[in-house]
Amino acid sequence: MSELEKKIKQVEMCGEMVDVVFTEMIRPTTKEELEKMDPDTRMNYKYLPPLNTNTYIAEEGIECMQDIPVAMRDGIIIYADIYRPVGTGPVPLIVSWSFYGKRPFDGQSEWQIMGVPPQTVSNMSKFESADPGYWCRRGYAVANVDPRGIGHSEGDFILFGTQDGKDGYDFIEWAARQTWCNGRVALSGNSCVAMTQWRIASQCPPHLACIAPWEGTSDMYRESLYEGGIPAHAFVSMVLRDAVGHNYVDNMVLNAQKYPFIDSPYWKDKDPDWSAIKIPVYVTACWNHFHLRGSINGFRKIKTSKKWLRTHRNFEWPDAYCNKYLTDLEKFFDRYLKWERNGWELTPKVRIEVQDAFDYDYQTDRPEENFPLKRTKYEKLYLDASDMSMKAEPVASESKTSYEGASEEVCFDYRFEEETELTGFLKLRLWVEAEGHDDMDLFINVQKLSTTGEWLPVTLFGENHPGVWGKMRVSRRKLDEKLSTSYQPVQAHTCSEKLSPGEIVPVDIEIWPTSRIWHKGQQIRVQIAGRYIREGWFEPLQWEADNKGQHIIHTGGKYDSYLQIPVIPPKYQDGDFIYR
Repeated sequence: MSELEKKIKQVEMCGEMVDVVFTEMIRPTTKEELEKMDPDTRMNYKYLPPLNTNTYIAEEGIECMQDIPVAMRDGIIIYADIYRPVGTGPVPLIVSWSFYGKRPFDGQSEWQIMGVPPQTVSNMSKFESADPGYWCRRGYAVANVDPRGIGHSEGDFILFGTQDGKDGYDFIEWAARQTWCNGRVALSGNSCVAMTQWRIASQCPPHLACIAPWEGTSDMYRESLYEGGIPAHAFVSMVLRDAVGHNYVDNMVLNAQKYPFIDSPYWKDKDPDWSAIKIPVYVTACWNHFHLRGSINGFRKIKTSKKWLRTHRNFEWPDAYCNKYLTDLEKFFDRYLKWERNGWELTPKVRIEVQDAFDYDYQTDRPEENFPLKRTKYEKLYLDASDMSMKAEPVASESKTSYEGASEEVCFDYRFEEETELTGFLKLRLWVEAEGHDDMDLFINVQKLSTTGEWLPVTLFGENHPGVWGKMRVSRRKLDEKLSTSYQPVQAHTCSEKLSPGEIVPVDIEIWPTSRIWHKGQQIRVQIAGRYIREGWFEPLQWEADNKGQHIIHTGGKYDSYLQIPVIPPKYQDGDFIYR
């Protein structure tokens, strides 16, 4: 791939002028021109349908107003395709806002949605978004929007920042004034299309009635570019190649290298004003996906009293397009976009899917009042390097174990003597030492073993998920005292503290939340390594680890290494009968 052109542009962020690195987007071209290019040149181009403002019948009963220009407050013009039912009066609008192109490719054979059979979703649907083929037939309009700089829209594109939020505000207020709209607007979609919802909603557009961010990262620094403080740029680099337009895009990878600490205005600009979100919100979170932390924390941070969380084990696309939860979402939208008194308020505030093993679940949609669950009892399992186990009581004698940082791993196991449910945040305290280097990258998996010691993974699409996870670059071990709790340590990411030879330090590692049952006699395992152990897991995630020499784990005595677990007691127990 040839190098894309770069430029530095000053952008106001959080009241300061910040130098932001922009790069050319993937350039739009015609199909004919694309076919004539050599492979190296073709990498920098993608097909983009020509601008063509018109209205046509997209499917029977559905009209598309294509390439509709909308002016932003600074005069920039962006474009949207708006689908609406034919022959109706004003209807509510569902908006899909992301840098994925507003008009899908020519056929679904080119963009299969993983886990969803072909033709489940119509060709009118924007990627990871509300499908006009479903919603227009239920009395809604759907707007597929190309934000600033994307496709034929003017300007340069800043990912997940305040500018994107303000533009979303302007589009919503424009749409609410149109004769075909009833004045009530929602945002919907998963992944990237969920992430933009937090930014737009925090700007408080008056006609934004509700949002449904299903699976969306909320902290771009901690959950994407620097998870645990370990650089992870490959996935974002790949995603940036979906931004197609005539102008430039805020290159988050280059800016992450330019601004390696979180206290820069560049990163602060990407953090929504959570306290401003007071409209109804329906959040989902997958226990086995990298959007998990963002979804859970977004739900916890927003201030609205009308918020609902549903957690599940399935991947985002099958969950978003299955009939059961499409119908569920329709009830939510009917309540707040059409004012139907349909009993939505009786929906439990939190619904939990408790996983078991492989593709089996112990419970589905179990009603709860909050997250984390109020009845949680936090217990500690103490690591013992003398026999590579964990114990329910503190270990008196000091011991240590080690592994080669770049290629090996160690495991600590504990057997549950009775059925045990873990739902919520886990935390791992380790006392660590680096032999032959001044830093360590720690990759943690928490797994379930059978009564005979065999791994019992959760499976998605036939693949074994590596396990509940956490990561830590030891030089980034300092915690943010305001954000951290007794069950969720949050790294500060404001400085780097390298290790001295022979220095032993404690680190508190945030383990992302989960919900899973361990039956009597089954074991819990903590796997510690200097690399991400995939075992065939399909997502293209990569971290730029910095490991040399031996990693030493100290346990026992003054080195109180432990795994803190969120034990959920039964709601009621009568002898051997357990009611969860």
